[in-house]
Amino acid sequence: MPRILPPTEPSVARAAERLRVGAVVAFPTETVYGLGAGTFNTVALGLVYELKGRPANNPLIAHVLDGPHARTLVTTWDQRCDALANRFWPGPLTLV
Repeated sequence: MPRILPPTEPSVARAAERLRVGAVVAFPTETVYGLGAGTFNTVALGLVYELKGRPANNPLIAHVLDGPHARTLVTTWDQRCDALANRFWPGPLTLV
C-alpha cells in the first residue's frame, strides 16, 4: 500500500505527475480521503470505480480550477455558469 503524503508542495507535484501517467491518487478532503484520476483517462477512472466498489451509473465528481477548465468538460455552458464560477471559485461550488 503506498503511503499517503500530507498536501505539501512536493506531494502535490508528485500526485500531479502520477495523474499525468495514468495512476490513481488519494487526497485529503474536509472529511475523508478521496480517490482521484485524470478526468479523461477512462482506464484510471475505471480503477477508481473498482477500488471504491462504486456502481457504474453513479457519476464521479470532476474537480476543476476555474470556469475555463470546467468548460472543457461539458457540452453546454451559459452565462449563469460564468456568473457562479466567477463569484464562488475558488471555493465550494458544485455545478450540475
